[in-house]
Amino acid sequence: MAQTPAARIAVNGVSHDYKGDPRRSLLDFLRRDFGLTGTKKGCDHGQCGACTVMVNGRRINSCLTLAVMHDGDEVTTIEGLGMPDSLSALQKAFVSHDGFQCGYCTPGQICSAAAMIEEIREGWPSFVSVDVAGHARLDDEEIRERMSGNLCRCGAYANILAAIKEVMESGATS
Repeated sequence: MAQTPAARIAVNGVSHDYKGDPRRSLLDFLRRDFGLTGTKKGCDHGQCGACTVMVNGRRINSCLTLAVMHDGDEVTTIEGLGMPDSLSALQKAFVSHDGFQCGYCTPGQICSAAAMIEEIREGWPSFVSVDVAGHARLDDEEIRERMSGNLCRCGAYANILAAIKEVMESGATS
């Protein structure tokens, strides 16, 4: 008798049946089962953001969710945003602004920034938004607040901020 898949998950546009351990995190599924090692395991407690991916366009810490919970979802990792031969606008900006010192946090930073840019374009307020019914400001304080779940141990925050602002101001798709 064939084993029924526990979940059908689309990763970077390709659907896969997940038949693995129901206790496996989405992070471990992406890295171990799928071979997508761009997503990093930092703290494994949802505190550093190194494991940030997008699920249905929204950013999440993949270490805090189980793969089996994502039946029918579209997961986008750093590899789904762009590859070395075809970088996304955000990836190019991170390179040009040196927003990736050691590079460990960079995939999570970029996935988080890509989703954050869409949140701002859709008018989602944040904790520091002055007018929760209006458009979010594109200032440093707003971006810092929205990116506060992604830590950079090298301290490249100013460069990361510059990269994000470049993409937001250009109107490019992240």
